[in-house]
Amino acid sequence: MEINEKSNVLVVSGHAADYVWRAGGTIAKYIKHGAHVKVIVLSCGVRGESNDLWKQPGQTAESVLKMRKSESMAAAKCLGITDLEFWDYQDYYMHLDDDDKIERLATTIRNFKPIHIITHGELDLLNPDHDEVNKFVFKASVLAISNGVKISGTEASTQTRIFGFEPHQPEICNFKPEVIIDITETMEMKKVAMNCFMAQSHLIEYYAMRAFVRGNHAKRLSGNQSYKFAEAFTRRFPYVGDWLV
Repeated sequence: MEINEKSNVLVVSGHAADYVWRAGGTIAKYIKHGAHVKVIVLSCGVRGESNDLWKQPGQTAESVLKMRKSESMAAAKCLGITDLEFWDYQDYYMHLDDDDKIERLATTIRNFKPIHIITHGELDLLNPDHDEVNKFVFKASVLAISNGVKISGTEASTQTRIFGFEPHQPEICNFKPEVIIDITETMEMKKVAMNCFMAQSHLIEYYAMRAFVRGNHAKRLSGNQSYKFAEAFTRRFPYVGDWLV
C-alpha cells in the first residue's frame, strides 16, 4: 500500500500515553511517509494511570489532568502528530457504552475516512478500560459503515481495517502478534516521546525493551537484518487481497 497525504490513520487511545507506548513508532513512521494521523485520547488517566503524580503531597485531580495533557501533547509533538484531540472522559472505569459517545466517534470516522484504525486489542487482562475502548471503537465503526444509521451531515463510510495494540502484559493476555511493523527508522523518535511521561517513568525502559524484542522477531521472521525495533498488533478482520502476502 502506498502511503501519501491522502492516507488517513485514526488512533484511539484509552489514556494519555497508551498510543505512545504501544504504537508510537508506527504512528511516527506513517507521518514521516506522508500520512495524516489523527489521535484521539479518550481520557488522560487521572484516576488510574497517574500513580507517580498522586504520590506528591497536595496533589489534586486538576493538577494531574494538566500534567497528563501536557505530557501527551509534548509526546505527540515528538512523533510529528499535529492532530490530537482530548475527549476528557473519566477513567477507572471508563463508561463508553453510551449512544452519544458512540455516535460521536462514528461521526469522526465518517468525516475523517481513515484507511486504518489503531486502538486497544480485545483483551487486556489487568486494564478493563482498554477492553471497554476496544468494544467502543468497534461499535462506532459498525455505525459508521451502516447506510441506515443517519448522522446529520455525514454519509456512511467504507469498511475500515482495525488493528489492536499489544497489551502491557502480552503473556497473560493471550496476545498473539498478527502484524509486526518495523519501526527502526522512528525508534529514536519514540524514545524521546516516551521520555515525556514522567508520570509513568517506570514504563519507559519496559517499552524500549519490548520494541527490541519485537524487532528481533521481525528480523527472524522476515530475514531482513536491517530490522532492529518493531511494534506488534492484532487485526480485527482477516487480510483480503488477490495474493498471499
